[in-house]
Amino acid sequence: MLAGRRIAVVMPAYNEAKLIAGALDGIPSFVDHIIVVDDASLDATSMIVRAFPRQIDLTEHAVNQGVGAAIATGCRRALWLGADLTAVMAADGQMDPMDLPALLAPLIAGEADYTHGNRLGWPAAREAMPLHRWFGNHFFSLMTRYALGVEVQDSQCGYAAMNRRTQQVLDWDGLWKGYGYPNDLLSALSLCGLRVREVSVRPVYGAEESGIRLRHVLFIIPFVIARAWIRRHTRRRELALRSRAVAPDNLSD
Repeated sequence: MLAGRRIAVVMPAYNEAKLIAGALDGIPSFVDHIIVVDDASLDATSMIVRAFPRQIDLTEHAVNQGVGAAIATGCRRALWLGADLTAVMAADGQMDPMDLPALLAPLIAGEADYTHGNRLGWPAAREAMPLHRWFGNHFFSLMTRYALGVEVQDSQCGYAAMNRRTQQVLDWDGLWKGYGYPNDLLSALSLCGLRVREVSVRPVYGAEESGIRLRHVLFIIPFVIARAWIRRHTRRRELALRSRAVAPDNLSD
């Protein structure tokens, strides 16, 4: 527990046999529930999780559904287990566990409903991040800011935490299931009126292999962002129509 809150960490995993033990080993001792969702890995990911000395709640998807779907499964599980705050961490060790208390702090203080990492705000981000990822994150963050009309500096960072209210309000089944889920999730949070805060986190890059392919960069993520823009403007039109319907000029005596 941390500050009297029960903490869960959700770790989506797909073919992470080489790195998941190190990622699990770094999770702080104050975490009450570690939930690994194996998204139908073809390697020994689940075997390694079962052999890990710390208690792990393991869920295995029968078929591969995508990282967003794995996170949704894990967050629903955390809610069922009674977690007050739930964080999402990668199974490849790409998220620094030392940053977890900072992500949880605004939730504990009641200042936010959802927090996510901002790697681009880290003082040495440019040196720590591969050049193509640094440029790509800046580009997609710019597109996301425009689509959602909210200030977000690192829309692609999946290192996140949320309170119980957020887990209860979000339509987990309706969220984008694959790559692009952070953009879709930010859209859903905005539409639900939930308070989002970014927290500076350290970029970590090492032996992991990114699952993001050219088709994700050129088609899928832009599609998800465009869909978010359409949702936002559809909601604005709906609210405008409702406002007109109840305006004094439209009311009978």
